[in-house]
Amino acid sequence: MEQLNKEFQRAYPNVRVKRVARGFTDLKATLKLAVSGNNPPDVLQANQGYPGMVAFVRAGLLAPLDNYAGIYDWNTRYPTTLLNHNRVSADGRRFGTGRLYGISQTGEFVGLYYYNKELLAKELLAKSGLRPPRTWDEFTGQLARLRSDGRLPIQFGNLDKYPAIHTVGVLQSQAGAAPVRDLVFGRAGRFDTRQTTEAAATLADWRRRGYLPKGANGLGYDDAAKKFASGDGAYLITGTWQLADLKKAMGDNLGLMPPPPATAGCPPVSTGGQGLAWSITSRSEHPEVAAAYLDFLTSEHAADVMTGHGVLPAVPGKAAARVPRTSLDGQMLDTWRRLNDADGLVPYLDYTTPTFYDTLSESYDTLSEGLQGVIAGAQSPERFAATAQRDYAAFMAEQREDDRDAAAGPGPRRDGR
Repeated sequence: MEQLNKEFQRAYPNVRVKRVARGFTDLKATLKLAVSGNNPPDVLQANQGYPGMVAFVRAGLLAPLDNYAGIYDWNTRYPTTLLNHNRVSADGRRFGTGRLYGISQTGEFVGLYYYNKELLAKELLAKSGLRPPRTWDEFTGQLARLRSDGRLPIQFGNLDKYPAIHTVGVLQSQAGAAPVRDLVFGRAGRFDTRQTTEAAATLADWRRRGYLPKGANGLGYDDAAKKFASGDGAYLITGTWQLADLKKAMGDNLGLMPPPPATAGCPPVSTGGQGLAWSITSRSEHPEVAAAYLDFLTSEHAADVMTGHGVLPAVPGKAAARVPRTSLDGQMLDTWRRLNDADGLVPYLDYTTPTFYDTLSESYDTLSEGLQGVIAGAQSPERFAATAQRDYAAFMAEQREDDRDAAAGPGPRRDGR
């Protein structure tokens, strides 16, 4: 970002870019205040889904980008599937359809980092008969072998709450991508199913067997990544956004692969999609300049700059083709291509309702709080799934009521609003 901002300002010397960076958790706490304040930014990054982008659109805080998408050919540069993740209906009631309110610079997926390719492929192969797993059963079988050898199988920190959402999303998708995708977009299905319950049960089982660190709910996400980089943990399940930092610390000792499929050789499936969308605020005094900036950040040149820094572009450029496929960055780019070709990307579960991951609310944080309870042994997988379904059903019922009121025309809603 620093390099691209400097390049943009050299190209447009009458423009000054003032960048304010926040971590993901801090961003959720500060972004709404910033965008609704007296001096809102022209451009911001908003998380997709109902708690983030949809809430901002509903509050009238973001500007639609459809005209700019036509001017800058974003509609042809980006696959429709990726653009739909940044769409919200004009009335702010539907996610994944309607007008475009953001464009994403990076792609991302949750993968399986394995510490020390040499350690896993040589030392453990000789000592325990292990190798990089080809199937999910091979992977889960390795966890027990690693634990019996006195090694921590999976490094994991859930103090920030969202890491468990990513992990259970990967587990849930092992039974198929389509049902989870339909749930997230509100098309069909339920959360109190075997697929969800077994995913939560697997997470609880990993905790009981010692496959995860003790006190994982009290360990920060960044601290867990640092522990993994120092050799504490054979695997780390997290997103490609961590690759650049992990590579700096670990170099060639780091490996990355998609979650292993049920059957060797099958197409990959994983949680993922795009990075936080770049959006223009509705009160921007320079929307045309902001749109030019968004186009620059998502251009083929920007994609090549990101590739050079080990960051995954949403739409890779020419530089991606020159990256050796056997390198770490090549593994990431190849997996991204395979996931897109197989339609194997499953949206993040917290997109689903406004209250699945709402850390700003004192009353609602259904998904992340529930998973912390599962990890702590304080909530059963069945109760977790049932609670998620109650939240989901209530939100879907509200959506249907909004649709009926809209069809009935102007006038008071049934609840008086």
